[in-house]
Amino acid sequence: MSIGKILLAVLGAFVVLVIIAALSVSGIYNRLVTLQQATDAAWAQVQNVYQRRADLVPNLVNTVAGAANFEKSTLTEVTAARASVGRVQLPATGAPTDPAQLAQFEQAQAQLGGALSRLLVVSENYPNLTATAGFRDLQAQLEGTENRISVERGRFNDAVQAYNTALKRFPAVIFAGMFGHTARPYFTAVAGSDKPPTVQFDFSAKPAPSKP
Repeated sequence: MSIGKILLAVLGAFVVLVIIAALSVSGIYNRLVTLQQATDAAWAQVQNVYQRRADLVPNLVNTVAGAANFEKSTLTEVTAARASVGRVQLPATGAPTDPAQLAQFEQAQAQLGGALSRLLVVSENYPNLTATAGFRDLQAQLEGTENRISVERGRFNDAVQAYNTALKRFPAVIFAGMFGHTARPYFTAVAGSDKPPTVQFDFSAKPAPSKP
């Protein structure tokens, strides 16, 4: 075999290897992009259900505030917790990449969730309030939203796990940084979330005596 043919064979083999490598890298890139998009989509759903809860707060507070002598400190806590959620700075697009940023978001949402739980517990002390259709409807919506939050957080963590695992697998781990892909933080269980809320009644305002 002549040197020319050997060189052509080597060149042909090299071109084939380059094409295979390019296809492999392209496949890695496309897979990471797909998983990243799935993570961002799951995060969008998390934000949707949290926003639904936040949207329920004003109506719930207004409804409860109409009850005579209702614990004002409880309403103030809910209102303040909702405001703190709105002050958390998050990326304009996509899921957070900073664990501290997600932790801050979690903490604010946990405070709001705890405040709402205490409000509902306190409401049980006002049978006239809990008997109204408007309050019962808001309570049912809030409970349904809390369930959706739990579901969507779980789905987000599943999406993040798939994405983070793909980043660490060979050969994706070699190219992930080059493509601008970094691991995403998970939602974690909030400390004390397994305990019932502490309720402290404010009896500074005495209920009006019932008429004979």
